[in-house]
Amino acid sequence: MADITGVEEGVGLTALMVAAARAIETHRHDTLAQDVYAEHFVRAAGASAGWPVRPQQVPDGEVDPLWGRLGRYFGLRTRVFDDFVLRRTGEGARQVVLLGAGLDTRAYRLDWPPGCRIFEIDQKGVLAFKDRVLDGLGAVPKTQRTTIAADLRHDWTRALTDAGFDPAAPTVWFAEGLLLYLPPAAERALIAAVDALSAAGSALAYEIKLSPESTAVRESPIYSVAKRTGIDLIALFDREPRPDSATDLATRGWRTSVHTAFDFTHRYGRGPLPEPGRPDALAANRWVFATRP
Repeated sequence: MADITGVEEGVGLTALMVAAARAIETHRHDTLAQDVYAEHFVRAAGASAGWPVRPQQVPDGEVDPLWGRLGRYFGLRTRVFDDFVLRRTGEGARQVVLLGAGLDTRAYRLDWPPGCRIFEIDQKGVLAFKDRVLDGLGAVPKTQRTTIAADLRHDWTRALTDAGFDPAAPTVWFAEGLLLYLPPAAERALIAAVDALSAAGSALAYEIKLSPESTAVRESPIYSVAKRTGIDLIALFDREPRPDSATDLATRGWRTSVHTAFDFTHRYGRGPLPEPGRPDALAANRWVFATRP
């Protein structure tokens, strides 16, 4: 079994949850995103070894709050963010930075334009676990990949530039499933750092959750089912009032747009839909996309 330090506890455990959701999404007949590596992460860690990795392994199927509805959400998010980064690199950006990379395998599964370089930043234990699983599979990245062990609650910019990142080149930044767990001060510092390191033509995509203490979030069946699985998501969310990072970026000269997942469900024809009349945690989530002219 691979080294699991940092993966089977706290926020690291959520990376395994997302991997399980991506594995299930990969095998759906109407899949939006393919990740053939995801199930191997799930099986390599003891905490997740019994989780489903195929649609037929989910007892309640699509109506299951965790592996059905939230799983669909993760599948849709993966596809939307995939399309975003491929569009931006197709327009000329050649640097991609994954902030809180987790078990992301975009470096291995997407077809990148020539000359792209991907920087993955996360905790040392998470990156070590991912590399051991991928190395065991003989997986080879489709573009240049650099991993950087750093805590995003503290300064990480020096480690990034020391690894060869060029602040003068357009960059695509990702913070997928990260900011909901950071203290507000760390989120503000991260946004300021991205702004300072972004040349014209750069782009940023990230996810936020409004009102993590709301009744819709606290009483959502998604989180009660997740807790029975061993993942107390609500306890991991930072509960301080969230900063308005989209407005912050706009004041710094970025062009921003804010969406719900449901916007993309209608666009792609698949994904979660609103659930009026019951606590709906997904209604509190927003996906923010920003570009620097």
